Amino acid sequence: MSELKQLIEKFIEIDDSINEEVEALLEENEDFDEDAFSKEHEDELNELGEIYHEIEHMVFNEEFIIVLNASSEDKEVVALIISDEDEESEEFVIPAYTDEKEAEEAIEVFKEQFDENEFVCETKTGSEIIADHNEDEDFIGIAINAPQMEFVINGEDVHDCCE
Repeated sequence: MSELKQLIEKFIEIDDSINEEVEALLEENEDFDEDAFSKEHEDELNELGEIYHEIEHMVFNEEFIIVLNASSEDKEVVALIISDEDEESEEFVIPAYTDEKEAEEAIEVFKEQFDENEFVCETKTGSEIIADHNEDEDFIGIAINAPQMEFVINGEDVHDCCE
């Protein structure tokens, strides 16, 4: 398993734990004190921030497998629309995969939804994916190993500032 995938799984685990606790507290007490909760969970929240920052750096340099729709004249990168149907804009993320197994699983899902399409793979770094789509105002970011893993990193967050 890639180091990035392990880091994302750790991030999701901590984030889910914190969110579950917040939801439970909200259910039992309408006067939820966000400041007190933040102080009580300062170490976990700091760890979450540190992990996310590390993910931002890793995504920038990481080589991903992206999926292309080979059925069109120009091979188009598969994008996942994340905005509601009734919205004017179509915000989207680019799914990117950490290994061939993850990409193959996603292609099977795509084939179920769009059986007339043929899919192929290509390798790009996170920074290349961001650069390819950054000019589109509806581009949100990169969905790592989607739909198997629910983790999206905002395109504006991906950077390589301090090694």
